[in-house]
Amino acid sequence: MPTRRWPRGLWLAMFLCAANAGAQAADPVAPLAVVEVKPGVFAHAGKLEDWAPANGGDVANLGFVVGSRCVAVIDTGGTPAIGQALKAAIDRATTLPVCYVINTHAHPDHVLGNAAFVDAYKPAPRFVASARFAQALTAREPYWLNSLKRDFGLTVPRTSIVYPGNSVDKSMDLDLGGRVLTLQAWPTAHTDNDLTVYDQRTRTLFAGDLLFVRHLPALDGNLRGWTAVMEDLRRLPVDAVVPGHGPVSTDWPGVMDAQANYLGALLRDTRAALRKHLTIQQAVDSIGIAPGTTWLLTDRFHKRNVTAAYAELEWEDPDPTDAPKATKP
Repeated sequence: MPTRRWPRGLWLAMFLCAANAGAQAADPVAPLAVVEVKPGVFAHAGKLEDWAPANGGDVANLGFVVGSRCVAVIDTGGTPAIGQALKAAIDRATTLPVCYVINTHAHPDHVLGNAAFVDAYKPAPRFVASARFAQALTAREPYWLNSLKRDFGLTVPRTSIVYPGNSVDKSMDLDLGGRVLTLQAWPTAHTDNDLTVYDQRTRTLFAGDLLFVRHLPALDGNLRGWTAVMEDLRRLPVDAVVPGHGPVSTDWPGVMDAQANYLGALLRDTRAALRKHLTIQQAVDSIGIAPGTTWLLTDRFHKRNVTAAYAELEWEDPDPTDAPKATKP
């Protein structure tokens, strides 16, 4: 059959369209903004806002630590797109592969970017979390997927929810090559599956949501447990701490004082409401926040915290003797 001749202009148009499509497909993902907190330790500061479409779900602090052999990621963000942007930031900082992806707990703003790392490196990274993480994520997975679809307009397959292949019951050390991270699982506090990551070389602690700075703490676990865990955290030798929300700090353990005061007051005031036989609604309506505090998102989280505290404390000894002492105001 004779070869069909195409007009030169049509060939040119086809070529330009193909080239343009290829360029668009190759457009790099914009890396998340990160700061080097300590040598080889990087952190991204999420917005001090609620997890919502207006901020793209970018509200949690994320990080990564670079060893001589590989990289460990600490939390991955509130959408798959944030996970991709975090990966881009890592690839810009180092050519080393990611060997571990660590989740500090099973809340959506910390875990929904996991999928960006599943097939991104060879060998594939190992996903690590608390031994109680999988059960917590299983219970919440339908809600997170529905929220992404309803609020963010994202239809995400269930396969994008990545579960850990390695779990931490008490503690675990991960060697990145000349750099060891200590992972510690904690009793029920902010959640029932909290995990911290401690870089032994620089004494940097990724506290997850065991520590909120400026952002009002959100109670999804056990109030008494959280106050007890904070006392244990205070004894760690820390030079820099990356909270789950809020700015990185070198004021350790003083940076925990505001949270300790808030949680201590919540514990004290809820117990007082129960001694007065107030209903849960009366307690929610009457228990406020100390004047002069500068917490953000109080309207979003304080009443919910009172509700959770009331449900927890309703059946305890009416005259407990183990109430934690609040620190200086």
